[in-house]
Amino acid sequence: MQWPGSYCDTKQSCCYPTSGKPLADFGIHGLWPNNNDGSYPLNCDSHNPFKSSEIKELIGQMQKHWPTLACPSNDGLKFWGHEWNKHGTCSESVLDQHSYFETALRLQKETNLLEILRESGIRPGGFYRLDEIKEAIKEGLGFAPGIECNRDESGTNQLYQIFLCVDNSGKQIIECPVFPRSKCRDKVEFPVFPSITEEGQSSFE
Repeated sequence: MQWPGSYCDTKQSCCYPTSGKPLADFGIHGLWPNNNDGSYPLNCDSHNPFKSSEIKELIGQMQKHWPTLACPSNDGLKFWGHEWNKHGTCSESVLDQHSYFETALRLQKETNLLEILRESGIRPGGFYRLDEIKEAIKEGLGFAPGIECNRDESGTNQLYQIFLCVDNSGKQIIECPVFPRSKCRDKVEFPVFPSITEEGQSSFE
């Protein structure tokens, strides 16, 4: 899951999708089949490319919960297609295209990371110890998360992405066998989600 405030609060900034400003919530980055050693397969079936017609009734939810903030502003279809072609095809024996995206949306809703953090007093706009962020999520979900940080324009370490693992069916959260390497410091910023001014520059609200 990706925090949009940290994506936008960088030198490269961000662009809202053509559907409008995404929710101030942890959005989906991807659902990626992994091996137990942390490696992962890629681009597993070039004969089963992304088709937006397969997920047409999910588009509204995906615009809210699986947005793209990359520039230039776009409708998200290219991003979702990239996720399916690169990662989703490697789980097609279990999840077809519709099920792949539907499963990711369900997991995002069920985990509700923003609410879990809020219940522990961790809210956007402050600095928090990395350990307390991890502990809050572990207490809320029963499983430890992986945390990825990035840096804002001034070099401040900020909470960027939260990794969770699910079983092969995509139905249940499980303990991760390994986590991605973290560059987080002991204390990180949880930035507010910026808005875009008429001139296209970032401002904070």
